[in-house]
Amino acid sequence: MLLLGTTGWAVLAVYYTDLAGGSPRAIPAGVYAAAALACVIFIRPRRYGALACFAMFAMAVLWFFSRTPSNNRDWRPETASLPSAEIVGDRVTIHNVRNFDYKTETDFAPRWETRTYDLSKLRTVDAMLVYWGSPAIAHAMVSFGFDGDQYLAVSIEARMQQSESYSTVQGFFRQFELVYIFSDERDVIRLRTNYRHEDVYLYRSTFTPEQARELLLGYLEHANQLAREPQFYNAATSNCATNVLENAKSVNLPAHMSWKILFSGYAAEQMYANHRIDTSLPYEELVARSHVNDAANKADQDPNFSLRIREGLPMPTAVQPN
Repeated sequence: MLLLGTTGWAVLAVYYTDLAGGSPRAIPAGVYAAAALACVIFIRPRRYGALACFAMFAMAVLWFFSRTPSNNRDWRPETASLPSAEIVGDRVTIHNVRNFDYKTETDFAPRWETRTYDLSKLRTVDAMLVYWGSPAIAHAMVSFGFDGDQYLAVSIEARMQQSESYSTVQGFFRQFELVYIFSDERDVIRLRTNYRHEDVYLYRSTFTPEQARELLLGYLEHANQLAREPQFYNAATSNCATNVLENAKSVNLPAHMSWKILFSGYAAEQMYANHRIDTSLPYEELVARSHVNDAANKADQDPNFSLRIREGLPMPTAVQPN
């Protein structure tokens, strides 16, 4: 089983890693599989054939981990500009906040902005889960709310090149870089509700302003680090959910690894059990009321988009509205 597992991993790594022109490399992967099979069939005694396979696996591992991430590729326009932040006291200036104007999911006018925020006016953190298929899998995002009805959304995603499209399997094999997208909510939420027609649920959290501040500073620190030192995205160990967990540790909240991190669609259930979101309602009712698609479709390009999608959302007693 060990031999089969290592050979299977190596074949997939050769097939999916560092794709040229966006096409899986079937021939090299086939050659590797054929060579491993030949070692097992023709090399005697059999233990020598197994040793040869493990030697091939070791070379594949060395090649795999020799690849390094980069910030200099032909990126898709959605992630073409990396965010960075300057922090002076309570004043935070974030460069490359995304605020695209969409006509369709693929037809949009790119717009990257520099925005300034006052940390002393930061009040809330909202958690968002985005579903497009299985209830077990969701994309996790957060949004920070400031006085004056100002919101800053953050989505942690795979950064893809022009020739690439997202694949979960490819996400295990160093195919994509990691990117933090700081965005206007009319971009990152409306893209998913109004154009991709995915289901978005927005939960008001019980974070205090002090915890919100530490959490945002953690996000900004990671974004600055990625601007200096790129990192590979990994569908299991470095994705939207695991990075949210990593940032949550900065505010000393319970943030233990769990099967619900891999199956992020159940994250709201875990937050509810930990009293990180409103618990005054039965869980099923909270979920139903937190679905914001109808409100987002009606608000569309309204400048008050963020306020309109929050109308009627349950507010935890530990958090006061802006």
